[in-house]
Amino acid sequence: MAFALSNQVQLLSKIAAGNGHGEDSPYFDGWKAFESDPYHPTKNPNGVIQMGLAENLLCHELVEDWLMNNPKASICSAEGLNEFKGIAIFQDYHGLPEFRNAVAKFMGKVRGNRITFDPDRIVMSGGATGAHETVAFCLADPGDAFLVPTPYYPGFDRDLRWRTGVQLVPVVCDSSNDFKVTMEALEAAYEKAQESNIRIKGVLITNPSNPLGTFLDRETLKDIVSFINEKNIHLVCDEIYAATVFTKEPSFVSIAEIIDQDIACNRNLIHIVYSLSKDMGFPGFRVGIIYSYNDQVVSCARKMSSFGLVSSQTQHLIATMLSDDQFVEKFIAESAKRIAERHKAFTWGLSQVGIGCLKSNAGLFLWMDLHHLLKEQTYEAEMALWRVIINEVKLNVSPGSSFHCPNPGWFRVCFANMDDRTMEIALSRITSFMLKNVEAKVPNKKKLCWQRSLRLSMSSRRMDDFMASPCMSPQSPLVQART
Repeated sequence: MAFALSNQVQLLSKIAAGNGHGEDSPYFDGWKAFESDPYHPTKNPNGVIQMGLAENLLCHELVEDWLMNNPKASICSAEGLNEFKGIAIFQDYHGLPEFRNAVAKFMGKVRGNRITFDPDRIVMSGGATGAHETVAFCLADPGDAFLVPTPYYPGFDRDLRWRTGVQLVPVVCDSSNDFKVTMEALEAAYEKAQESNIRIKGVLITNPSNPLGTFLDRETLKDIVSFINEKNIHLVCDEIYAATVFTKEPSFVSIAEIIDQDIACNRNLIHIVYSLSKDMGFPGFRVGIIYSYNDQVVSCARKMSSFGLVSSQTQHLIATMLSDDQFVEKFIAESAKRIAERHKAFTWGLSQVGIGCLKSNAGLFLWMDLHHLLKEQTYEAEMALWRVIINEVKLNVSPGSSFHCPNPGWFRVCFANMDDRTMEIALSRITSFMLKNVEAKVPNKKKLCWQRSLRLSMSSRRMDDFMASPCMSPQSPLVQART
C-alpha cells in the first residue's frame, strides 16, 4: 500500500503533489475549526463564531429589495425570460458591453467621481483571486518577484505564487510607526532582493489595507509611484475595499487619481485589481476586475480571462443593478454608515476590557492588539494564544503571523459578516476571557479592586449582566455606541 501511494504521488505534477496553496497556514486552519464546529444561535450556540471571513453582510437587504423591485434583471425570472436566449448563448471574453460600462461607472462613483475609468480597459476575471494571478502571469516569469508591504493578505501567497512560480518579497513595516509604508523599507527590500539575485518586477499594495483597515495617503502613493518609475518596475494596486471607507476625512485616494495628476510616471507600469466581493458583498458572484493602463497587459489579460470568465447571467444582473444610479448612491452611502456603526460598536466593546486596535477607517475588520497577553513576545506564544481563542473562546480570528506581521500579538478580527446579536455574543465571549485572564494574573488582594474598576468602566451596564446576556437590549452601551 505504501508503495502504491508513493508511486501515485510521483505520477502527479509538482503543483498537485505540493502544498503551494498554503492550506497549512493558521489562516486556513481557523476556517477548518469553524467548519467543524460552526456557531448557530439555536442549533449550536457554543460553536465557533466565524470572525476570519472578510465578508460584508450589513446591506444585503438593500440588494434583496432591489431584486424584488427589478425582476427583469434576472434572466431566470418570468419577467426576465425575454432576455434569456440573448444572454445564455455564447459570449466572447471581452464581456458584455453594458457590464463593462456599468463597472467602469461604479468604480468612478466609489472613488467620489474624482476619476473616470475607460470601459475598454475593464478585463473581467473569476474574483480578485483570478485577477491577481492573471496580472502575475502577465508581468512576471517564474522566479521573478513582487515587493509586498507587511502585514499582507495570506491569500496572496496562493494567488500570486502557487501556479505562476512568482515570489513575494516582504517589505517590513511594523508597529513602531503604525505599519506605515516608507521609502526606506521599500529600498531595503529591493536592495536585499538584488543581493540575492532575485529580479523584482513590481510592487503590490493593498489600498485600503487588508488586514490593517487603513489606506495610503496621497504623499505616500506619490512616493511609491516615483519609486517604481525610477526602478522601471510595475505597481499593482489592490483596491477591492475602496467602498468600505467609512470616514469622510481623510477621503480615500485611488492610484488612478495620483497618475491623473501632473506626476512624472510611465502609465504602462500601473495596474489596478478590483472586485465586487467586498464593496457590494458579492463574493459568490466571482466578479473580479483588472484595470491596466498598459495596452499589452489589457490584451493579454483579456485572452487569459477565458480561464475564469464571469458568467453572462451574472454580468447581465450586475450591469442592470449598477446602472441604477439612485440605488448605487444609496447603497454606497448606507454601507459606509453601517460599517462605521459596527466598527464603533466593536472597538468600544473591546476597549472596555482593555483591548486596543490599530486606528482604522476602512475595511471589514480590525487589527487587534493582544501582545500584552503573550507569555513572551514570540510567534510561538502568539500561536498558543490563538489556539486558546479558537478552542476555548470559540472565535475564529486570524493570527498576525499568517499575515507575515513582524510583531507578534496582532490578530485580524472581521466584524461585518454577522448580525448584531452574534457580534454581541462574540464580545461577551471576549469579555469573559479577558476577565478570567486578568483575574488569573492579579493577586487575590487586588482582584476585588480590579473587578470594581472594570465594572465601572462598563458605564451603567454591570459586567456580570453583560457577560451573561446573549443578546443586548436596545438600551445597552453597545447599542448606544452605534448611535
